[in-house]
Amino acid sequence: MKYVIIGAGIAGAQAAKTIREKDNAGEIVMISADTHVHSRCMLHKFIAGERDEKGLDFTEKDFFEKFNIDWKKGVRVEQVCPQQKEIVLDNGEKISYDKLLLANGADSFIPPVGELRKASNVYGLRNLSDAQAIVKEAETAENVLVIGSGLVGLDAAYGLLERGKKITIVEMVDRILPVQLDVHAANAYQKLFENAGVRFVLGRKASEAVCEADGKIHKITLDNGEELACDIVIVAAGVRPSLACLEGSGIQCDRGITVDAGLNTSQPDIYAAGDITGLSGIWPNAANQGKIAGENMCGGAETYTDTYAIKNTINFFGLVTLCVGRILEEDGDQVQIKEDKTQYKRIILKDGKVEGVLLQGDISHAGTWQYLIKNKIDVGGIKKDIFDINFADFYHVDEKGQYEWVF
Repeated sequence: MKYVIIGAGIAGAQAAKTIREKDNAGEIVMISADTHVHSRCMLHKFIAGERDEKGLDFTEKDFFEKFNIDWKKGVRVEQVCPQQKEIVLDNGEKISYDKLLLANGADSFIPPVGELRKASNVYGLRNLSDAQAIVKEAETAENVLVIGSGLVGLDAAYGLLERGKKITIVEMVDRILPVQLDVHAANAYQKLFENAGVRFVLGRKASEAVCEADGKIHKITLDNGEELACDIVIVAAGVRPSLACLEGSGIQCDRGITVDAGLNTSQPDIYAAGDITGLSGIWPNAANQGKIAGENMCGGAETYTDTYAIKNTINFFGLVTLCVGRILEEDGDQVQIKEDKTQYKRIILKDGKVEGVLLQGDISHAGTWQYLIKNKIDVGGIKKDIFDINFADFYHVDEKGQYEWVF
């Protein structure tokens, strides 16, 4: 059996490891445009100079040798051909497969504003190659303009602060981290970044960007006419699944590749996992998807159901925040807040069930909240302060002295 995996991220790596554990004799080929295995969550540490390429590698030592994986790196897949059961690389090479996993992730989205897509000093921050290019450009740059104040945008700014750059962040919403945090929690990070010298321009968006003679953009015009000087532009305006190589393949796609519960695509013997599916793309979920896909490529019948919630852990300047589930309020919600000098906690309840929790400063009992949200546990009968809930409130000891869960 020949297994081909496109992508060397956590989903692809976990699938390869799982396949090898199930099939000791099968051939495993992994293909990636990346030349180093790396955690995208740690790219800001590379930008800051805190880690080198090897320090971003999340796999165990001698991973490819240990699991007998043929890694073809630095090449892209141009075309997937299900009828021929082969893929075509950008170097013209054709590789056949018996089972194929699409785990090639997503690409940064550069909006069609002026000449942003044309300029040589405009970058996303999705891959190690992006971080390497940003670091090189930063050697001679002073003014950095970041478009977008989500996690990627703040990661980029945080890393470049370590290099002494002057940073301005533009956000079209009236607060930073609008997807992850409420106003109160977001303001805490905004103050920390501002104290470090970062300027925020909120409620505004870029409307014009013109390349100059050197092929670079040196100023961005906002929708109110204000002009911002820049030597580097980092665009953190979201990502799009990497679907270009699937054109003409017949593989069904919507916001990402359409998969069933077993992570099968619409074409036989082709599976998908990770960001390319458009499912919950956080690290643990992508790893789980890779594992399940690997199991099923070897004949298993595992199902993936863990799409219950968004989970993010944020840590800037030593302030830690965890958010799980829904953050924005809806009609019928009951919102409870607890706050003191060291912590801020906010819980969204609906019909007696926890639908979202935000913990800032103190993130203890995070596992309890995650379990309650995932399993839609009714907490209406709990008499104690909801902020003091823990797992002990949901089990009792049976006649044999064994713990018994009473969800």
